[in-house]
Amino acid sequence: MKQDNQIPRMLSEPYSAAARAPKTIRIDSDLVIVGGGLAGTCAAITAARAGIKVALVQDRPVLGGNASSEVRLWALGATSHMNNNNRWAREGGVIDEILVENMYRNKEGNSLIFDTVLLEKVSDESNITLLLNTAAVSVSKSDGETIESVTAFCSQNSTQYELYAPLFCDASGDGIVAFQAGAAFRMGAEASAEFGEKFAPSEEYGYLLGHSIYFYTKDIGAPVKFVPPNYALEDITQIPRFRSFNTAIDGCRLWWIEYGGRLDTVHETETIKWQLWKVVYGVWNYIKNSGEFPDAETLTLEFVGQIPGKRESRRFEGDTMMIQQDVIEQRQHYDAISFGGWSIDLHPADGVFSELPGCDQWHAKGVYQVPYRSQYSKNIRNLFITGRIMSASHVAFGSTRVMLTLACAAQSVGMAAAHCIQRNLLPRAIAEPENVKLLQRDLQRVGGYIPQFRLDDEANLVRQATVTASSKLCLESLPDDGPRLALERPYAQMLPLQRGRVPRMTVTVDAAQDTRLAAQLRMSSKRDNHTPDVILSTLSVDLPAGDNQLIELDFDQLIDDSRYIFVCVMENPALRLHLSDMRVTGLIALQYWRDQIPYEDIGVEAFEFWTPPRRPEGQNMAMTFSPPINGFDPQNVCNGLARPVAEVNAWVADPDDEAPTLDIQWIAPQSISRVTLMFDTDFDHAMETVTRGHPEDVMPFAVKHYRLRDGEGALLAEVMDNHQTVNRFEFDEPIETDRLQVEIIASQGDAPAAVFALHCYE
Repeated sequence: MKQDNQIPRMLSEPYSAAARAPKTIRIDSDLVIVGGGLAGTCAAITAARAGIKVALVQDRPVLGGNASSEVRLWALGATSHMNNNNRWAREGGVIDEILVENMYRNKEGNSLIFDTVLLEKVSDESNITLLLNTAAVSVSKSDGETIESVTAFCSQNSTQYELYAPLFCDASGDGIVAFQAGAAFRMGAEASAEFGEKFAPSEEYGYLLGHSIYFYTKDIGAPVKFVPPNYALEDITQIPRFRSFNTAIDGCRLWWIEYGGRLDTVHETETIKWQLWKVVYGVWNYIKNSGEFPDAETLTLEFVGQIPGKRESRRFEGDTMMIQQDVIEQRQHYDAISFGGWSIDLHPADGVFSELPGCDQWHAKGVYQVPYRSQYSKNIRNLFITGRIMSASHVAFGSTRVMLTLACAAQSVGMAAAHCIQRNLLPRAIAEPENVKLLQRDLQRVGGYIPQFRLDDEANLVRQATVTASSKLCLESLPDDGPRLALERPYAQMLPLQRGRVPRMTVTVDAAQDTRLAAQLRMSSKRDNHTPDVILSTLSVDLPAGDNQLIELDFDQLIDDSRYIFVCVMENPALRLHLSDMRVTGLIALQYWRDQIPYEDIGVEAFEFWTPPRRPEGQNMAMTFSPPINGFDPQNVCNGLARPVAEVNAWVADPDDEAPTLDIQWIAPQSISRVTLMFDTDFDHAMETVTRGHPEDVMPFAVKHYRLRDGEGALLAEVMDNHQTVNRFEFDEPIETDRLQVEIIASQGDAPAAVFALHCYE
């Protein structure tokens, strides 16, 4: 940085009888976003990349909200720690890019590193003006239904900002802009009669989900004393679950250190914070000084949250309000723009002081759609409402409130804002069917996933081409080269089958004694779900004692459509099942976990959870198939789905192909300005952002090194260390060619090369 050697003059101002105004800067942009949590951040990046100017206002020193180093809650969404039946359900688009990048840099889950990932993503966008430590304080309206400007103040540089734009987005969590603008909102729980929600209370009430503060410990290898502050909670028995405290858990695993549900979670946040501090320091005093935890002698407190993580406050009203039935019944919406899949997760209002369990979680059998109409105010014409203030009932909020679900939906706000600016529209106009189709198209183009929607993109030149490949996988077997699994509980292999007769299969087992192997063929009652709730056929085979027994499974079953089926080998401790170390895009193994059994008629279903063990476990079954399993065709790269759903939806090369190549051929030369490739970064892996570590920094299915060539063989692009899902190329000048080739040089792991999507545009 160039230094100015001129000596500045001393500043001296005379007394002023009038009050001085702070330094004030006016910023004009296309979209003002207040709130820099994951929702506001993803909305801002999406809008900026779509070509509009964004002012992103965050009242904290870092981005991320509850996911930041200030709170340190891991970000989760539809995958729910991989403890539900939502397979390949990690959120797509910008939030996927952030999660994958964080995994690459930060598989240990360091919250400070996650801060840098978010800040880098925002600072890289020239269309974003980022204002940190800046709080929105007032709203100016040009008329009763239109916001003109937002005034914000930065305490760090003592500067006031006047933020003008035609469009505003409130992603602040408490809805400071929407509230001051006069938008309709709710706090508390609706009565069941209002929306027919069976899980809602019989009468409405004003209680809420509370706040949480997390703490972390560190073993320094030498004795550490702890003298509690005077405000620490003295009587630990005030916490009914105090006997569950131990030295092995801290941080997010103590999410149930929660308080404030009976208070005003907007205006009494400081009161709630003090109570949570009392609890945390009281808990630590109990662990350190009660004498019941000798292994705590060398532990010290490394971190205690300075601000609480908020769950619930205001919910604002859009043109539609999501309700319980949208979540549980997976209702369809013409204007769907994203999805959720967390349980309906409601907590007792007394939080940590309650005698009740810390939460009540009820899952649907699959993911559900989030409608665009829940993302803008029904009263204020130029206001988007996103993040946890989105339009949802209290019960539905129990599911929609988690960060990745909100970030995923907020991307639609950023894209919709760009459409509004480019076409001189207001948010409600984007909900018109012809406009929302364009919104859905553009979200899917950049990697977004919308359940039940394929990318119908006439502009994609690949749809006019002949797509071939050097090879494709015809799955005859998964080799018997992995560990042996004791069948302490049932184990299942998910297989993508095409319409017709189910192949004959073999599995290999070791029997410790004469016994019986029981197997079931299952599928989901909904084609795009992955809950194995329909038993198609059962088999039982008597086995003598002995190892390496090859068992044929011929279920003699027809299926009427391409879909996933589940080959379930049932529990038998006398058996060990042979597994395979071969990983393949679109294949996954599961184990039975538990049943969901509603305690009464609360509008949710009973079913089983079959969940994948995390790598390095979770190997596929060692199996053979006759005839082989197909469906890994190169034409899948333009079928409009870029993740496994009812089918693999990917081109997968033969494992023996030493130079996998995808070939796109046109009859006549095409003018190509942009190319997008989408790879497999394992959408089933939850990628928790902080605290929890991961075995890998890159996903083993991802293509690492590849080249893009034209019809003459000229090199258009080469990527040597890819770890991301979406790779985009924009050429300085359009290229003219009748052919494109994607040459796969190496993958990140041993899985066969795979590509989900290839898009080309003029």
